[in-house]
Amino acid sequence: MKILVCIKQVPDTEALLRIAADQITISVAGVKFILNPYDEYALEEALRIKEANPGSLVRAVTLGPARCAEVLRNAAAMGADEVLHLSADEPALDGLAAARALSRAAASFSPDLILLGKESIDDGNMQVGPMLAELLGLPCLTVVTRLTLAGASLSAECERDDGTALFEAPLPAVVTCQKGLNEPRYPSIRGKMAAMEMAIPEEPAALEAGRLRIASLIPPPARAGGRNVGEGAAAVPELIRLLHTEARVI
Repeated sequence: MKILVCIKQVPDTEALLRIAADQITISVAGVKFILNPYDEYALEEALRIKEANPGSLVRAVTLGPARCAEVLRNAAAMGADEVLHLSADEPALDGLAAARALSRAAASFSPDLILLGKESIDDGNMQVGPMLAELLGLPCLTVVTRLTLAGASLSAECERDDGTALFEAPLPAVVTCQKGLNEPRYPSIRGKMAAMEMAIPEEPAALEAGRLRIASLIPPPARAGGRNVGEGAAAVPELIRLLHTEARVI
């Protein structure tokens, strides 16, 4: 079985982000970048499928500037057999442009299964997986919390607003992964050492002109100071009134 895992490099969730001088980008100076957490579930699931099906091949692919090669080293350290860097000057803002670049890489690999995180934590648009499936003409299962392969088909439990839905689909297929699907492993020391020395294959992404652009970035307004509405039980009515009329959370 050939499994393609699409991964993305994103700013660390604990990083302090600052708007750059151009007011349309984030300053990357001093920012730590990590593998998108939802993509970790996708990569872990691919490795588990590989371990359960000897002879399987896992390839990780990422799209973006030179610094994105670091997440491919992380994928290799975890156990990916092959990696591929689709190089671009900047990360793709347009989900469709990214999906088209990934679809070309997928078509040349002819995978039996394509795994991605349900979304990236920087954009959070949840577009690329379904768009990739549409471009390749494949079934797509999203927000998957349980995945089972059986021959030439798969079944998946997908998280929905009203509960969990069970779906079945033929292979090849595209699956986007949600927290709870598995517990990603830590790379081994041996894996890290090997990944540090490996050459990262690189191909130009040939990104089309995106139809989405950032007009400006504006920091959120500063939070107002707290308010003391009293002490003890006597303060409860006023607290409830403020939560209802001002905060509007009840």
